[in-house]
Parts: sequence; C-alpha cells; structure tokens
Amino acid sequence: MNSKYTLDYAKQMDEKDSLKGFREEFYLKPDSIYMDGNSLGLLSKRAERTLLESLEDWKEHGIDGWTQGNHPWFFMAEELGAKMAPLVGASPGEVIVTGSTTVNLHQLVSTFYKPEGTRTKILADELTFPTDIYALQSQLRTHGYDPLTHLIRVKSRDGRFLEEDDIIEAMTDDIALIILPTVLYRSGQILDMKRLTAEAHKRGIVIGFDGCHSIGAIPHSFSEWDVDFAYWCNYKHLNGGPGGVGGLYVNRRHFGTMPGLAGWFGSRKDKQFDMEHTLTPAESAGAYQIGTPHVLSCAPLIGSLEMFIEAGIDNIREKSLKLNQYLIDLIEHELKDMGFFIGTPSEDIRRGGHVSLEHKEAARICKALKENGVIPDFRAPNIIRLAPVALYTSYAEVWKVVQILKKIMSEKQYEKFKNEREVVA
Repeated sequence: MNSKYTLDYAKQMDEKDSLKGFREEFYLKPDSIYMDGNSLGLLSKRAERTLLESLEDWKEHGIDGWTQGNHPWFFMAEELGAKMAPLVGASPGEVIVTGSTTVNLHQLVSTFYKPEGTRTKILADELTFPTDIYALQSQLRTHGYDPLTHLIRVKSRDGRFLEEDDIIEAMTDDIALIILPTVLYRSGQILDMKRLTAEAHKRGIVIGFDGCHSIGAIPHSFSEWDVDFAYWCNYKHLNGGPGGVGGLYVNRRHFGTMPGLAGWFGSRKDKQFDMEHTLTPAESAGAYQIGTPHVLSCAPLIGSLEMFIEAGIDNIREKSLKLNQYLIDLIEHELKDMGFFIGTPSEDIRRGGHVSLEHKEAARICKALKENGVIPDFRAPNIIRLAPVALYTSYAEVWKVVQILKKIMSEKQYEKFKNEREVVA
C-alpha cells in the first residue's frame, strides 16, 4: 500500500471501508468538505423521507394522525426512545425523545436535585458547555441558594482536559448532585463515566451526564454503569436536524420518582386522555416528558436512526477513531512548524468524535477554510474543531482538508481576514 500521507492511500482506505455506502445517503455539496458534524449533522435522504411522510400524515389524517398514518404521533417519542436506547446502552423504557438539551436538564435537575441538611451543592466543571451552567445556576436560585457558593466547578489543570482524580476529590459531603459532560465539547476528551459514577455512588451522590457530544459518535453503557440520568441533543452526530428534539435517559431504578416539572405527556398512556387533575406518571422514562411531542422535529430522526441501527454504533466508533487518527497523523506530518497544537487526547479511549486543533490565528484560518470549501467549527479563543463523521466523511476528504490547511498557511491566505469570530461561530 502507498504511504499513508498520499491521496492514493486515502482512496484505498475508502475502498476498504465497510460503511462507505452510507455516504450516498447524505446530501453532500459538490466542491465542499463538511467537517462540522459535531455541531450540526448533515441531512440524509432517509431523514428527508420520514419528515415528508409525517407531513403527509398530517395532510391526510388531520387529528387522526395521533393513531394513524406512516408514523402515528401518540407513541412516537417512546418508539424513538426504544430505537435510541442501544446507542446509550440502555433498555428501551429508559430512554425518551423529548424536549431540548436545556429543557431536559432543567427537568432532570428539578427531579433529582434534593438538597437536605448540609448536602446542598451541585458539582460541575469549568470546561462544560455554558447552557449547563446557566441551567444549574437558575435551579440553585429557584431553591434559594447562591450559585457563587453552591455551584462548584472542578478546575482544569491545563485548560483542555479534566482529571477524574480532581473530580472525585471534589465529591465532598456537601455535594447533592453531579452534572458532567460525557465528552468535553472543546477538546473532545471522553470522561471515565463508569469510574465517576461508581465514585459518586460510594458517597451517596446522584450523578448525571450531558451526552450532546457523544451520542451517535461513541458507544455508552449507561445502564451497566448505573448512571442515574443523562440528556442530549440529536442534531449533531445523530443528524436529526437544526434545533431538533432532544433525548433523555433515566435509570430504571428511579422509575416512580415524580417528575420535578410535570406535564401531561408524562402521563401513563392509558390515563393521559382521562383528563384528571392528578397526574399518573408513566412507569418509564416517558414520565419525564413535559409537553406534546414536536412531531415534525422528531420525524427526521426516524429515518436517521434507521442508518445507525444498520451500521451499528461499534462499527461507527471504529471508523470514527480511524478517521480522526488519520487526520491527526496528517496534521503532524504536513503542518509541522506552522504553529498548530493538537488539543485532543491521543489515546483512543479518551478521544471522542472530533479533533481540536489550536492556533493563535484560528478564527482567521477558519474563514480561509470556508473560502476554500471546507466547513470547520471555531471555538474562541483559538480552537478549530474538525469532525470527520463516520457515515459521510471519506478518508480522501480528510487528506484534502490537511492539504488545504497547508496551502492556507504556506500562502498566508488567512491574513486577509480579521481574527474574530462571526456572530454564529
């Protein structure tokens, strides 16, 4: 085989790729390389089909679409949850498709944050996505606590990664609840969820995870690890569409716990239309729904999840690791002495679905990449996130991206842009 730094090698890898057929399922722009699937996944033909089928259900059946048509609405959230459960290592009843990341976090904190005595604080980390911090701060205020004293954020030693030892050390007797990311959104580091859950439970602390940057990219074993709860969006690696409906997991040993934020779609299905003023919660994760399913937002997931079931999350993970390692190898070989630093863990077990490339001119480089037909993702102040996605990114595209980067740097194309982010980065 040719040297791995050649286009011929990349093309040979594509020929051997067992998942290569899924690339044809997506709408890919000609003369463009999409490397931002960790922010918004691309539209697939199957997602388009099931969305159109749901529109047809509405057009054809009107109100009877709740129980008739291609994709009846009344059980849609539960059926999608059952299809999603293998992606997080859960049983079907432990997962429901509902709400959004932040709404689901509010629901779960309202349900499982139970301050008592001196155990009143919430533990998070300083590298997590801001929406989680905003939600936790508001939940603490609702309970009458000052976020400045009651929201504890574990420090990073280097600004990139978190050390599990530091998190465990912070699990003190005054912590009532822990909220952590599965994968850090900037660096792509995977936290050791199994170990952290075991350590939290040793201390009698409830622990939940934000899976936004891991769902659809890495396998999970939430039930086996005994994680209390988790929540995520479905528009990144799962390609559910912009602003798409979210998902949540609740460990079955918590079934029966009254939802902190009750709503009629958390009802047991046979009781929901009794219209009683006493809630009979579903005996599953469905209890933590609040409102009516966002049917047209759920619909693309039906088609998208078909592909994940066919491909298998373990196969997706295997290719994702290879793609990302190939990207890293090429960067190290082709972009030496150009000021780049790879801010992503080198070990497979600690690396998620994207590569974090640091450079002092990152904002300008991202603009130059876009001008050259590459769609990256910028995170202030100095990070270029590149996400080769197993279902639609080719090895040849990874090779081309690095060559384009090399050209941008050699010709200093980035210098014509301002080193500041766009309104949407």
